[in-house]
This record gives sequence, C-alpha cells and structure tokens, in this order.
Amino acid sequence: MTGERVFLVTGGGTGIGAATARLLRADGHHVVIAGRRPQLLHQVAAETGALAHPADVADPEAVCELVETTVKAYGRLDGVVLNAGIGRGGAVGDTEVEDWEELIRTNLTGPFLLLRAALPHLLKTRGAVVAVASVAALRNSVGNAAYATSKAALLHMCRSLAVDYGPQGLRANAVCPGWVRTEMADGRMARFAAEEELAGGVEEAYAEASRLTPARRPGDPAEVAAAIDWLLSPAASYVNGSVLTVDGGATAVGVGGAAFDYRIEARPPRP
Repeated sequence: MTGERVFLVTGGGTGIGAATARLLRADGHHVVIAGRRPQLLHQVAAETGALAHPADVADPEAVCELVETTVKAYGRLDGVVLNAGIGRGGAVGDTEVEDWEELIRTNLTGPFLLLRAALPHLLKTRGAVVAVASVAALRNSVGNAAYATSKAALLHMCRSLAVDYGPQGLRANAVCPGWVRTEMADGRMARFAAEEELAGGVEEAYAEASRLTPARRPGDPAEVAAAIDWLLSPAASYVNGSVLTVDGGATAVGVGGAAFDYRIEARPPRP
C-alpha cells in the first residue's frame, strides 16, 4: 500500500486482527486496535506502535468513543476491519437463546454499530471496509447454526454497504477464512481432540480438520492479513462487494466427490 492512512481494526489483540495490525503498521499506516481484553491489546500496541483502545463493539457508546478517539488522534479514518467475533456451537434446537443473542450482538450488531459511527468519516476519505466473515457464511457444517448465520449476515451487510455507498466512493468487501490458527480455532481444536481422543492433541485435530482441504493444512493469520491489506489498498480500487475466500481451497471441494479420494480414510466411530 502506498501513502499513510488511518485504519481501525476490531478484535486486534489476537489472531487475524493482530496480524492485520502488524502488516498495516509495517506498511507505515496509523492503526487503532480495539477489543475487550486490554492486556492483549497493549501487548500488540507495544510490539507494533498501534494505538490500543479497549472497547466492546457491541456497546453503542463505546463504539462512538472508539471512532471519536481514532479521528481525534489522527485526523481521519480511511478503513475499518470488522474482525471482532465469537463462536458458539450447536444446532438450532440445541442453541440457548442467551448464546444466540450474545453471538449475534458481537458478530453482527457490533459491526453494524461501528459502521454507523464510522460511515461519515469513511465517506469523507472514500475509504474501505473489510469484514472478516468465514467459510461458514458460504458452506455450513454440523452444529454451527448461530455462528454460520451471523457470518452470512455480516457478509451481506458488507455487500449492502457496497451497493448503498459505492456511488460515494466507499468500498466494502469480505474475506472468508477457513481454519486459521487463531486463539478461537485452537480452542475448538482442543475440544475436538478431547472429544475424539486424538493422541496428537491440537496438532492432530488441525490435521484431521484439513484432510479435505487441498492445501492440507490450516492457514496462518498473516495469510489472511495479507488479503485484508490488499482489499484495503488502492490496488483493489475496482473491487467492491466481493467475497474473497482464504481457505486453502476448502470451498472448491465438492462434498459428493470426497468418497473417491483414495487418500481419505474415515475415522472409526467412537464406542
């Protein structure tokens, strides 16, 4: 990317958010990182020179303060990375109302509130938005109803931005990562390893989860950050309302053909 800009990254204390902050700072841009865990944010800030601003993006007042702090510190806002999110497993019939509401509040309402606060500034700079959705927004899996729904809705909210504000110069795109080695994914893999009694623990769980992925491995947060960096940049000036999968080819695989792959062996059922 060329030229010094100002970016706001939510969920900036770990994983994809932290990797994005590192890359944007390495590019010479000003970065404000937000999240609910101050210690992690301040660690990334100390490492990168980003400005840490602890905030719950699902809190309307906190969101307005976050945007005001960013603009006050740097005088403008050129881009927002909607990365904050949580996961909750379960089918529709197994999901508690409280879990559903918390997940939707964090994964969807939070980005909505932030966009409302940031839009006037983004329109002034003809800025860009990148939403971190998930392949779950495109392909569902067992016991993933609330998370998949929230990410699909986030994706379409991002497309609505492109349609409604594209004529005013705003660009809004989404990335859909597959399995990426983040704190949240590590937690899911730890549970998977325990459930399936995998002797290799988290490493074996990632290997199992990636067996049908053409890349045959999970992604690294820096690989998703590189895609986000490009979508924020002038190099993607004619990319708007798009969805970029960063999944090692996972969504290119047809479920019906998996049985014909001689390299795949089913795990024996648990007793």
